[in-house]
Amino acid sequence: MENNSGLKKQLNPIHVWALAFGCVIGWGSFINPGKKFLVNSGVAGTAIAMALGALVMIIIAYSYAYMVPKYPMAGGEFTFTKNCFGKTAAFICGWFLVAAYLTNVPMNSTAIALIINNLFGKENIFNSVLLYSIAGTEVYLGHVLLAGGILILFGVLNILGVRKAAFVQMILSSLLVLAVATLVIAALASKEAALANTAPIWGFDRAAAAEAGLNAEQIRQANESVSTSGVMSAILATFAIAPWAFVGFDTIPQAAEEFKFSYKKVIGIMIVAILFGCFVYIANNTVAAAAYKLWPEEVLDKNNWVLLLAAKKLLGSFGPVLIGIGVSCAVLSGIMGFYLASSRLMFSMARDGYLPATFAKLDKKHSTPKNAMIFCIVISLSGPLLGREALGWFVDMCAIGASIGYFFTSAATLVTMKRDGDGNRLLKVMAVLGVIFSCAFMILQLVPIPGLSGVSFGKESYIMLVIWIAIGAAFYLKQMKQFKSND
Repeated sequence: MENNSGLKKQLNPIHVWALAFGCVIGWGSFINPGKKFLVNSGVAGTAIAMALGALVMIIIAYSYAYMVPKYPMAGGEFTFTKNCFGKTAAFICGWFLVAAYLTNVPMNSTAIALIINNLFGKENIFNSVLLYSIAGTEVYLGHVLLAGGILILFGVLNILGVRKAAFVQMILSSLLVLAVATLVIAALASKEAALANTAPIWGFDRAAAAEAGLNAEQIRQANESVSTSGVMSAILATFAIAPWAFVGFDTIPQAAEEFKFSYKKVIGIMIVAILFGCFVYIANNTVAAAAYKLWPEEVLDKNNWVLLLAAKKLLGSFGPVLIGIGVSCAVLSGIMGFYLASSRLMFSMARDGYLPATFAKLDKKHSTPKNAMIFCIVISLSGPLLGREALGWFVDMCAIGASIGYFFTSAATLVTMKRDGDGNRLLKVMAVLGVIFSCAFMILQLVPIPGLSGVSFGKESYIMLVIWIAIGAAFYLKQMKQFKSND
């Protein structure tokens, strides 16, 4: 079976869950406990922020579940926006979604070097030839070649057929869940791990602590008297990036033309993917802290991979192997899933004249958007060349892009309900809340708020945002005549 577009219907519910969950959980869930979560929000702040984030995403998911049967086409939010708010709004939505999806592929690929260095030590064969340093990160030829090979391999798998890609995604997502569940069981059974070890539960200011020369116990004592504003800041610091943390459940509509099951199942698949993602984020962060009696001393060193150290303490030599399996599956499933979502989005935009027509061409044998995928591969190959620290700015770009997609989907739900005279009061409330939360995310990300440190964009992120808008404006002006006249 295939649609008028030529895309084949080959995906079952398990495939689609694996696509969404594999995109939700990437390198960040394993790396960020020591880099961001424990520092900015602590154990309690992160858990509350992720739980609230998951709740908000479930609320927004109801709008997606309503819109997908209305417009069961590749493009998702872009298609919804085009039919409800016109072509210019659709271009804005689609362009920022490309940023949200496509930047995740190179971001995940740069984690490969981190995995190798931590599992095999820095004196490994991949670190033999140093090319250069960028933003404080050393770029080695071996890492560039390995990550580049993986990016090309997974891109080719996507070209060879969505069913093959979905099968690989299902295996990776299942192994990821198994690895995290094993780590949690080990922590629960271990005498080394305890919730008492997790203070300061609201995080701490790494720079201030280092400058003041505070040790772990002093940080712990200072945190006991944290103010209400400090608690709010701790929660919001992680809640603000919830669109980045959970981006992936919204990739489901991108593959809507390839579903071979009822669209009524979409909401259930989305909710399960979001809840699984929430579990992994909270589990990894809590285990990382609980395994150490004085974890701030470890976290103060930016070079430490705190979750890896925790796994080693809990499971000995098997701990790093388990983390290696988990983070590798997270990285590879993220690459696979966002490749699929990015290529389908670009295919849809090109089909309607928003991007060059070459991206709308399908592979004759496999009925996949081959040219769009090749473009995604080429762009993603920049990741290993830029190094890990430089790509950290794209986290903010992903968050703002996802927030814009959520906003337009929720707003389109309200417009469609009024136009078609269907839906119900609960769905209307959900859609209104979706609009409100999406706007709140964008404000938190873009507007510096006094007293809420670590929430809004940094300088580099603003620069990247301006550059992305400029590139989008150039595409818009170039393609405007074509998509304005394309009905």
